[in-house]
Amino acid sequence: MKADARTRLKDVYAHPVGRDAIDKVLLQLGRSSFWVRNPVAANLPLGALARLVRPVLGSEFVPSLLTVLADHGDGAATVLEQVAGPRAHRESLWWRHAVFYQVYPRSFADSDGDGIGDLRGLLARLDHLAGLGVDCVWLSPIFDSPNEDMGYDVRDYRAVLAEMGTLADLDELIAGCHERGMRILLDLVVNHTSAEHPWFRAAVADPEGPYGAYYHLLPGSPGEDGSGPPPNNWASFFGGSAWRWIPEARRWALHLFAPGQMDLNWENPQVRAEVAEIVRWWRARGIDGFRLDVINYISKRPGLPDGNEAIGKLMGFPGIEHYFFGPRLHRHLHELRVEGFTRAPGDPPPASTVRERRADGSLGAALPPDEVGVMVGETPGVGVEMARLLSNARREELDLVFNFDVLDGPRQVRWDDYRYDLGYLKAYYLDYLARVGPGDAIALFFDNHDNPRMLSKVLGGKDRDPQLRSALAKALATIQLTLPGTPFLFQGQEIAAVNQDLQVADLQDVESLNRLDELRADDLSDAAALAQVLPGARDHARVPMRWQPGPATGFSTGTPWQHGREDSTGFTVAEQEAAPDSVLAFHRELIRLRRAEPALTRGAFRPLAPRSRTYFGWLRTAVDGATWLIEVNLTDRTVRRPRGLPTAETVLGSPGNGRGPTMAPYECVIARAGGEDPAVRA
Repeated sequence: MKADARTRLKDVYAHPVGRDAIDKVLLQLGRSSFWVRNPVAANLPLGALARLVRPVLGSEFVPSLLTVLADHGDGAATVLEQVAGPRAHRESLWWRHAVFYQVYPRSFADSDGDGIGDLRGLLARLDHLAGLGVDCVWLSPIFDSPNEDMGYDVRDYRAVLAEMGTLADLDELIAGCHERGMRILLDLVVNHTSAEHPWFRAAVADPEGPYGAYYHLLPGSPGEDGSGPPPNNWASFFGGSAWRWIPEARRWALHLFAPGQMDLNWENPQVRAEVAEIVRWWRARGIDGFRLDVINYISKRPGLPDGNEAIGKLMGFPGIEHYFFGPRLHRHLHELRVEGFTRAPGDPPPASTVRERRADGSLGAALPPDEVGVMVGETPGVGVEMARLLSNARREELDLVFNFDVLDGPRQVRWDDYRYDLGYLKAYYLDYLARVGPGDAIALFFDNHDNPRMLSKVLGGKDRDPQLRSALAKALATIQLTLPGTPFLFQGQEIAAVNQDLQVADLQDVESLNRLDELRADDLSDAAALAQVLPGARDHARVPMRWQPGPATGFSTGTPWQHGREDSTGFTVAEQEAAPDSVLAFHRELIRLRRAEPALTRGAFRPLAPRSRTYFGWLRTAVDGATWLIEVNLTDRTVRRPRGLPTAETVLGSPGNGRGPTMAPYECVIARAGGEDPAVRA
């Protein structure tokens, strides 16, 4: 976009990148979009706006915004014309109606008693996932790694971490998933590698050689010994500078994450070729696609300039504007799709392919290989419009992206101790769904390995109340599995997993430990520092799966690598298997219903009472007219239903006593609708 000081704010807001950048600032400031959409503000030239926002955002915010806009042309149409091709209309769309399930292998099931989950443990539990109705299993990293960041620092992309098992175990797991009608994704971490990767070792040994250009290795000032300032002011997401001095190479090395996670230089075509070859190698073994870790960070602005201090203070990380949606991101992703994820003529068939799963849940014969492996992008910092730019089918880049703005409310970040308002979640999805168009897709997720449990964020200190816990778990499942989009469950959601009462000694995650050390350095006591770490600690989601009651929860015959601190009754797989009204039974039945009823996956969407912050209702209508009514009470108190709802017959829900004039706390209803067209009041 060619913008300057005379460009009006409304023109910037009409650009997809401009809208997301401004919306992100508004979210952090706790302001609505009316602040920029009202006629007075909308017609302000950027020069005048720069003067107005200077006290809050600094003098460089508007110039930085203009730079990002210039990276991405005139918006969606321009870039689409550059990269769209005939393959876009031939893509396999199985994932649009699938249910994904994320496994954190280290904490799922341990087969050998060493206290660490492994591939054979997962293999022994595949029937649990198949019985749940899962269509695709996604594994967090299982590649060889020194485990500085629990596998997200890869040492060898073609080897399995010894504590996880062997390549033969993984081949058996791939075949086991396919035989049960489930595809399988791996986690591909290619923004960075471990410092122990052979590429980085070769780069350190010869910074001027070919592998030196695989990374961002920069010399310091003449005579630099590492005691001077780093090349720029970028910050690591795990604390401190994003630069590490490598004495053997006499170079600074960029690491946006842990000091042993060295950022790859994606401007180097050899790096891109290496990544594409890794993808092809795994696709030949039967892997159906990848979740791509922090994939929107791969394109850094040439020259790696200093970040704007005001933006860094607002967003928490100086320099982020130079790589969160970099200038060559679209081209890198499109190239990777074509060169790595797309089967070429003459490619040998994969070792196995998934069996067809029919609408009634029964299995058919093995399906032909997918022409294109699914590409799921983890894209922190990206908003709705940027997500659409990255994942619209016509663009041939990503298929789905994770948009993290849904996980925290206005003016809140992951580390804040607060009660999450489900009214915000409703508003977020209604806004998102109102903006999607042909070829767009949404990934629906609430939990993952990097975030505390949504149940605990909503319930706070009430998360051990069994009635509220179960009701909210079913309500969240209803939202996730019946809104338009592709749901991603994380292990434990199906049994209502909550945060743990962790102690300092329980923390294992590098991010939590680094944050704890920083707070201690500010003279906080252990108790005070822990209180500021626990609300956002990734450790909550990484405790072992609760398979059955007991000290090790059926996860291992040995001592688990991380202790879960919960003594609740009724919230293990074994206990819920025998309870027909359990959270587990609800998930199974809802996924079965979702598969059997096209309206719940392909049907048109119509919200009801959109302005209500306590009631979330919508209709899903299939092509043949079959209509389903879905309702959720978003609060922990009894609320009245809106007037004018259609007549409907409840098929599934909680507490399961029919549809009266009121809804119990976190009550959810999935009902077959009939009768007149509703005219629902807010």
